[in-house]
Amino acid sequence: MTVWFNPAHSIEQILRKIAAETDGFDSTFEPGVRPADPKFGDYQGNGVLGFAKKRGVNPRELAQRLINAALASEKFDPALVELSLAGPGFINFKLSPLFLWEWQLAYSTKADYRTGARALKDGRRIVIDYPSANTAKQAHIGHLRPMVIGQAIARLLDFCGAELIRDNHIGDWGTNFGTLIMKIKRDAVDLSTLEDHALVILNEVYKAGSAEEAAQPELRDISRNELVKLQNGDSENTVIWEQIVEISKAAFDKLFAQLGVEVDVTLGESFYRDKVDRVYKELVDIGLAEESDGALVVWHDEVKKFARDSERPYPFNIRKRDGASNYASTDLATILYRLETFKAEEVIYLTDARQQDHFQQLFLTTEKWFKAKGYSLPELRHVFWGTILGSDKRPFKTKSGESVKLQALLDEARSRAYAVVTEKNPDLPEAKRREIAEAVGIGAVKYADLSSNRTQDYVFSWERLLSFEGNTAPYLLYAVARINSIFRKVDLSPDAPIAGASLPETDSELALARKLMGFVTALELTLNDLRPHFLCTYLYELTSAYSTFYNSDKVMVDDAAVRARRLILCARTRTVLMTGLELLGIQPLETM
Repeated sequence: MTVWFNPAHSIEQILRKIAAETDGFDSTFEPGVRPADPKFGDYQGNGVLGFAKKRGVNPRELAQRLINAALASEKFDPALVELSLAGPGFINFKLSPLFLWEWQLAYSTKADYRTGARALKDGRRIVIDYPSANTAKQAHIGHLRPMVIGQAIARLLDFCGAELIRDNHIGDWGTNFGTLIMKIKRDAVDLSTLEDHALVILNEVYKAGSAEEAAQPELRDISRNELVKLQNGDSENTVIWEQIVEISKAAFDKLFAQLGVEVDVTLGESFYRDKVDRVYKELVDIGLAEESDGALVVWHDEVKKFARDSERPYPFNIRKRDGASNYASTDLATILYRLETFKAEEVIYLTDARQQDHFQQLFLTTEKWFKAKGYSLPELRHVFWGTILGSDKRPFKTKSGESVKLQALLDEARSRAYAVVTEKNPDLPEAKRREIAEAVGIGAVKYADLSSNRTQDYVFSWERLLSFEGNTAPYLLYAVARINSIFRKVDLSPDAPIAGASLPETDSELALARKLMGFVTALELTLNDLRPHFLCTYLYELTSAYSTFYNSDKVMVDDAAVRARRLILCARTRTVLMTGLELLGIQPLETM
């Protein structure tokens, strides 16, 4: 018996083939199959309505004709899938308990899910641009989102079959280096003597340099000149720059290790410094770029806010007046490099929402440039997010009004989680409590970020994110630990085969089986718009369905066949929860 890993896709494909051979349909028909309201069935196809309307025919009659053809084709086994007509021409599909159960048996491990999910991005070459932090600056709470969201999206893409390259495109060639080099030279700062808190000191040097520039505007010219010298290969400035980059890299590597951030390549803006001249030349040659007040710019007249004749012209500046490159220069060079070297079919950028205009112009410029040159254009996507707010609904700050440092936030998460774990399990050895606190604390911070719709602001609350109730990491982690305890009591591995099970019968068993199958839809929804909160919502709903099942249907009953099927449902819930949490970058726990 064959069961489909992704029933919606399989039903779509079968209906499309049947329709092509059925009177009244043609090759343009799209079944429009999607998850349905459970009271109507598991899936519903609404494609007949639009198709019939365009042709002026009765949609109910056309839908019934398709149902009859599907049943006659024997491609839908009535023992597995029930088809019915509803409303003005909807086709409902209800999966039988036999199908639901065969699905649980066929897809029992993380490897099974990974194999099935490969079809979603099978072999697609994708570059994900994350976490791409700026050098010479301490990581603050604003850096949490690119690390956490980027990590979750990257893991999901990899799981679903993409050929993925994680490119840490660091900002190591910008204006701030002019200020830093000016101040380092002015105060004769010896970077080689800085030790554990080197980045903190470097950050203070930059702040002091910026303050001096504000008080003495003539210093800005010196800073600009230092940057130009660096970009022109000055040996002294290059040595200082290399020290700054190395200090920053060491600090970020430490954070990456704590948050589980994985990077394949690190190619900063500096890597493209000898590649921007080609960009300038090609854009000028095709008539896309022109000089304006000494700078090289691109106008997009079809977009009012970027056009020359708008009230507030906003050109895409790709080279500064002093000849220095900028973000736009290196971003354009980066896209070309990713096409030619990585053979990228898709490039995903992760930044906060404030950079939407930049990426709109970047993508428009690239589209026109590549079209004019005959280059293959990768799909370009900008994943952006809102702001993390404090209880006052303003950007989350310390009591002194400064940005919360990311390391301090992670340390506090561990400390608070340790206090919660100690309160709940004071008899556990301290080492075990520390281990649990690490997973719960860091996992809770990540999940609070991921479970919020990324394009919206969210309020950071220690009480909420460390709660063992509601849509939180501790709630999900505890569910996994509770299932583990069931299998310890019966002295059985959750991954071991369990024989002799009967088909699910109770409402809660069937509801849980259906929700387990929903993992496929959750993966697809999350991928479609790269919003991890869809996966978080699904995992929370699965945990709630499991809780309902556990409370209503006793697992350890005398009837061996019933006990076996309930243990299988427990095992499958554990596997899906663990797989989902790992995709989010959260480490499941054996015990809590």
